[in-house]
Formats: sequence, structure tokens, C-alpha cells
Amino acid sequence: MLKPRTQRPNRPNSLGGMDFVDPVKKGGVVRKIIVAACLIAICITIIKITPNFGTPSPFSRHESGITHVLVTGGAGYIGSHASLRLLKDTYRVTIVDNLSRGNLGAVKVLQALFPEPGRLQFIYADLGDPKAVNKIFSENAFDAVMHFAAVAYVGESTLDPLKYYHNITLNTLVVLEAMAEHNVNTLIYSSTCATYGEPDKMPITEETSQNPINPYGKAKKMSEDIILDFHKNSDMAVMILRYFNVIGSDPDGRLGEAPRPELREHGRISGACFDAARGITSGLKVRGTDYKTADGTCIRDYIDVTDLVDAHVKALEKAQPGEVGIYNVGTGRGRSVKEFVEACKKATGVSIKVDYLPRRPGDYAEVFSDPSKILRELNWSAQYTDLEKSLRVAWRWQKLHVNGYGPAKASL
Repeated sequence: MLKPRTQRPNRPNSLGGMDFVDPVKKGGVVRKIIVAACLIAICITIIKITPNFGTPSPFSRHESGITHVLVTGGAGYIGSHASLRLLKDTYRVTIVDNLSRGNLGAVKVLQALFPEPGRLQFIYADLGDPKAVNKIFSENAFDAVMHFAAVAYVGESTLDPLKYYHNITLNTLVVLEAMAEHNVNTLIYSSTCATYGEPDKMPITEETSQNPINPYGKAKKMSEDIILDFHKNSDMAVMILRYFNVIGSDPDGRLGEAPRPELREHGRISGACFDAARGITSGLKVRGTDYKTADGTCIRDYIDVTDLVDAHVKALEKAQPGEVGIYNVGTGRGRSVKEFVEACKKATGVSIKVDYLPRRPGDYAEVFSDPSKILRELNWSAQYTDLEKSLRVAWRWQKLHVNGYGPAKASL
């Protein structure tokens, strides 16, 4: 006779290979969960009553007495210098740049100079992406926009015009739409004397007819037209600044011009002179010696970047809701390319070899400004008008930055 099986008291019944949880153990687990939940709730409560918890970023809220400026293309040559000036003047600055032409090194210089919270932030983004731009505007409380971001080489624009219409005109439209959607009502627009083309008479005033002759100038004029048409039914404050030829760098040597090597042939004449002086290129190529000018070379109005950014700050200070201001930003004096080359030789102390070549497509013979309107209305005039001195200041930075914003070292 088989003995009855004795059931072990603490073993749970099983079914299909699965154990049922012992009620006692289950209750213990539940209690632990409840205790843990209570502790978490207490911690959350403590954190929430901490003064800084949930405080929005300074960049995401408007503050009395602080003007928050979005600087598009703020990692570029002019944009970085403008950002430096704004920061020095206690503005709050957000730089947006896709670094296709700008330099992250310039942003790092600015971050090192102004490390305090709420002063400067950098956002990597492409203005051609409407979703990204809208997100930036939705997450930040901008008071004004300085729109510098653009490809900006006349020669390149004749070779790749679609890039220019997309990058300049379409991107400006995206920025303007975001401003309208998020009630940002002050725009300082970076334009160019290239919108005038080749006028019949000099100097150029703001009333001179705009007949651009290259895609760069045409794309900028289209952007101006879009802004002005939008403004007809808007109370936005708009300032359009038409620059002449920009040279120079930060007088204190913190920032400079560092174009990408592959763009040297399209770049500014100052960069070409410095490359020749440093031996990066075999010499300077001057395109066009048969223009109807005194020495046969093009005549341009060279404006120091320090003066240029000062004009932007004055434009921002004077911008009024519902009003449009359009201004030439130049010295009012034309200098020939040959004059410029001689000044560069003196500034660098290098006997630069010069090769004279045929004209470059899209160039014009003579362009210089009449800056009387900006003097009259914004109380601005160029202060850094010694061409050789401006080049000497820029040359100091170039010598210490052989690799642009890479490690600093002297090349000569």
C-alpha cells in the first residue's frame, strides 16, 4: 500500500510548468513598489520646488532690457565680426550656420570671449530646411534677425547660378516666413552693391537703378524684392544694407577672414593678395586691364569690416516698426585694383608677383558709393579709411593663422 504523499507547505502549486506567485511574496513585492513610487514622487516634488527647476533657457524667453539677435551665417567672415560687436554691446546672440562657408573656429573664439550663460549660443542648421528653421524660431525668443548667410562670390555665381538663387533667394524666403510665423519683427538684411550692376554715373546712390549683371547680384535683388513686397502688408522694421567691397579684420586680432582653399580663385582680392604674400599661390592674378578707368583696372569702394558691422548696429538701433531703410555702406571713394595691389605690397612687406589676365565674367568697371544718406539718417560714416592700414591689420591675423582657425603660428 502506497503511503500518501506529503505536500511541502511552502511550495506553490504549479500549472503547465509555471509557478503561481506566493501571496506572501506578492504582497512584499507590491509594498516595495509602493514605497519606491512614494520615494520617486517625493524626489520629483523636491526637484520641482527647486528654484532653477523647469526654468527655460535664457534664449527661449524675452527679457526686458536685453535684445536677442539671430545672426544667420554668424560663423562667416562678416557674420562673426558682427556677432563680436553685438556681444561687446551686451546683446544676446544666437548664431545659426551650416558651416558650408563659415568657420567653427570663429564661433569657438566668440564662445571663449563670452562664456557667460545666456550670452551666445551656436546652432548648426541649414536655412534651406524650413522645418529646421521653424524649430529654431519656435524654441528661441528672437527680437531681431541679422541675415548674413549667403554664398557671395561673383565669379562662382556665373558658374553655378542655381546654387546662388537657392542659397540666397530661397533661403531668405524661408527666414522671412519663419519671422512672420513667430512674430519676429525686425530684420537687418545683408545686401550688396552688386544689385546696381554697372550704372551710367558715379557715385551710386540708393536711388540708382538696380540692374544686376551677375547671378549673385540678381539673387540679392530678388531677396530685396521679396522683403519689400512682404513689408507692404506688415509692420516689420526692415533695414537693407548694400555693402561695397569688404576688407580688414578685428583690430584686436581675434577674428579674420579664412575662406576655404578650394574657393580662393573666387574670393576677395585681399585674400588673393595675402595668399600670394604667404607663398600659398605663385602670385596675384588681376583680371581685366582694359576697363575704361584711369589705369585700366576695376575701381571699387573698399569698406573695412569694423565699419561695416558698426553700420549694422546703428541700423538695428534705428529700426522702426512699419518702416524700411535702404542704405549704401561704403567710404564714398573708389580705388583701382592696381592701387589696391600696391597698398597690399606695402602692408605685407612682400614684393607680390602680379599676372594680368583677361576680364572675369560678370565684373563691372567702376563702382563706388555715395554714403550721404546713411550719414544723414543713421549718423554713420566710415572711420577706417586708410587702405594700407586696414590691410596691415588683416595681414597680422593672416600671418598668425596659416591654417585659418587652426593652431596659431607665424608663417613669416
